[in-house]
Amino acid sequence: MSLRILVVAMFLLTATGLGLIAYQATMPDRPAARLADQAPPPAPETHYLTAARNLPAGTLARDADFGAHAPTAGTVPPDAILDTPDARASIRGALIRRYLEAGVPILQDDVLRPRDRGFLAAVLAPEMRAIAVGVDVVTGVAGLIWPGDRVDVILTQEMDKDTTSPAHRVVSETVLSDIRVIAVDQDIVQGATPDAGAAGKVARTVTLEVSPGEAEKATVAQRLGQLSLAIRPLSAGGAARSGIATVSGADVSPALSRADQPAGARVQVIEGGKRNEVTFR
Repeated sequence: MSLRILVVAMFLLTATGLGLIAYQATMPDRPAARLADQAPPPAPETHYLTAARNLPAGTLARDADFGAHAPTAGTVPPDAILDTPDARASIRGALIRRYLEAGVPILQDDVLRPRDRGFLAAVLAPEMRAIAVGVDVVTGVAGLIWPGDRVDVILTQEMDKDTTSPAHRVVSETVLSDIRVIAVDQDIVQGATPDAGAAGKVARTVTLEVSPGEAEKATVAQRLGQLSLAIRPLSAGGAARSGIATVSGADVSPALSRADQPAGARVQVIEGGKRNEVTFR
């Protein structure tokens, strides 16, 4: 065999080997090919929101008022609200337009969202008004008041120190009773929201649902002194109380009450050019 033939044969073998290496490098992996042949994973199951309990018309909904249901036939009722975090956030505190029985789907037209136009007016009962009162971390119960709660409004004022004894200088009285809260700051919701639930946030205003007469009373009370809100229990009901007596420092502090007792009759005794004051106990 000549040297030329031997060189050509070696060249061909080398080229063939390089070709096989290149082919194996570009071949798809067999396990990957088998995975590609498998069926795609099933789509996540879609749930839609339902009423977790009977919801009367006019209810300001809380998170606990909504449940989730998976459609048995794979279909969602028309206009049903899907159960997503964004959807739940958008209807938190929404006004329920019609009576909903427990278990029925929540439809788009069943709710009036807090940011919808006319929501505040729709929340108010007939012939009622909305009035805002200023609060702070103490008077607003440390930010734990939410729309839908019912409160008493307490006025605390300081009387004129020149005409009032120390025991009766600071007085407190309930000026409004069993009043519904409809908004906290600009959060017209019932229950926590991403902003309202933020740690460290303290409400500055609370909007109350009152009658026209109560609105005038609350306006005057804000000018007289400081208003505080006292949360009423859920079981409390009935009409607002009237004729509630005021509470003064003497009613709270026995020591202050005793200090306010008269020391006795005082008489000035004049002897010539001397004047002496005598106290009879």
